[in-house]
Amino acid sequence: MDFISQKMRALAPELDPLRLGTGWKKEDLGKPQIMIESTFGDSHPGSGHLDKLVEAARQGVAEAGGHGARYFCTDMCDGESQGTDGINFSLVSRDMIANMIEIQASATPFDGGVFIASCDKGMPGSLMGMCRMNIPSVMVPGGVMNAGPELLTLEQLGMYSAQYERGEIDEEKLCWAKENACPSCGACSFIGTASSMQIMAEALGLALPGSALLPAASPDLLDYARRAGQQAVELAKMGLRPSDIVTMDSFENAILVHAAISGSTNCLLHLPAIAHELGLHIDGDTFDRLHRGAHYLLNLRPAGKWPAEFFYYAGGVPAILEELRPYLHLDVMTVTGKTLGQNLDELKANGFYERCQQWLEEANQKYGLHLTKQDIIRPYDAPLGTDGSIAILKGNLAPLGAVIKHTACPKEMFSALLRARPFDSEEEAIDAILHHRVQPGDAVFIRYEGPQGSGMPEMFYTSEAISSDKELGRTIALITDGRFSGASTGPVIGHCSPEAQAGGPIALVEEGDLIRLDVKERILAIVGVRGEKKTPEEIQLILAERRKHWQPKPRKYQKGVLRLFSEHAASPMEGAYLRYADETEQTDGRKG
Repeated sequence: MDFISQKMRALAPELDPLRLGTGWKKEDLGKPQIMIESTFGDSHPGSGHLDKLVEAARQGVAEAGGHGARYFCTDMCDGESQGTDGINFSLVSRDMIANMIEIQASATPFDGGVFIASCDKGMPGSLMGMCRMNIPSVMVPGGVMNAGPELLTLEQLGMYSAQYERGEIDEEKLCWAKENACPSCGACSFIGTASSMQIMAEALGLALPGSALLPAASPDLLDYARRAGQQAVELAKMGLRPSDIVTMDSFENAILVHAAISGSTNCLLHLPAIAHELGLHIDGDTFDRLHRGAHYLLNLRPAGKWPAEFFYYAGGVPAILEELRPYLHLDVMTVTGKTLGQNLDELKANGFYERCQQWLEEANQKYGLHLTKQDIIRPYDAPLGTDGSIAILKGNLAPLGAVIKHTACPKEMFSALLRARPFDSEEEAIDAILHHRVQPGDAVFIRYEGPQGSGMPEMFYTSEAISSDKELGRTIALITDGRFSGASTGPVIGHCSPEAQAGGPIALVEEGDLIRLDVKERILAIVGVRGEKKTPEEIQLILAERRKHWQPKPRKYQKGVLRLFSEHAASPMEGAYLRYADETEQTDGRKG
């Protein structure tokens, strides 16, 4: 194999002495050179343990005859930034991680890569960078944290906080929840964005079979990292790249898995952005098509009952894939150098599921439970639901679409006629909700929170304030051009496109407008004004008149990375990636 690293040595005479000065040995210089890029750092539990996985991967690279070089680009924590302007920097950090991978891997090219991450933006950012560079690579998902006492998990903090604000619990109970919700390293123990994207990495074929969402402290995870290092060397020798592995069929498999796990709505931002790096196009309509009729199987929080720690004990991604097997493209390639179907057959033969069962028995003993695999991952013929887990709603309010995770929405809100209560910031909306100025039957709008408006932050605290309220959680809807945490539950609708800052109809909504929500029919529309129903033609005339008086708000960020993001982000329905100035947006034909 004619490795690019050896071509670089011939072109750059300084390269060898600089690497020797870094600590490389002379014999390392001629080996296959593998970049080991992680989001390790002290920023949050999902990254604080990744250095151990880096060293395991480096060991595996050495065992396979290569040399591993460590690179780092620490990610941020959405949870630590919730409720502050810091959350505005979350989504763009994904693209910056991908950019740093491109910079580091292009400045001194490597023959292969191992990418290690756990969390919301580290996972998709690493996958985007991996696919952009298109060097033979393996993704190592960093695992999930344990549940706390009473099976406490972090997504419940929003509920505890809202209950405290309403005076329903005292400060001591709130402090107990804060002190026990994160008992270990790893991604938060629910099927939020971090867990969803770890699962997506394996479902796409870019992580070793069975490696997604293990308990982060598990010795098995270290072994997977070591094996990933070995496999990266083998892939480099084979010349097998992400573009040789991931096809539209791979994405269709991943989206069917997304439906089966009731995955985060943020995957509708991340999978299209990853596809874009490979020259493939998927959007919200792709998700809607594949979710229709898909079986929802995973009984884990936030839509289900159990913490995500139990996912691996029930067989993990391979168990989900086995349930979906008749509906998958089994001939897609994976990082093993074998097809998905071959991988699944090997896992059955090598005792993978028996080992998972041992873990489940130990967990039952630890927590005093009596769970079976079927309590966690339902059989395909006995699903929790049969229409996937998300829907793309459209209408005169969201011409390009809006997303709802209907598995986490009360059935009472699947069809409703609501009164509009528009707010131009999350702070105004949550104050009105917590102080009972929002009434049953209201549609609460939070706008100017899309990529162009403020970076597309999560509306987690507002969604928790609604879903934790016994009355409002079943009688109102929250609609925004921002997004939601993967932990969000309740009647919440995000990614409303076009966004308000771009002049989308959400910017034109006024107090008292009548809003039709129909999940089954996929409708989100303005159908009346000041409580009086109007014909579609009358609504269009009214919106046209309102538009004459509308002006975009001044940019919230006048400099820095969020100014760049606001100027170049694609539509949320396309993935909100940084779009090139001459790139046509496929959803609506507008130029960037």
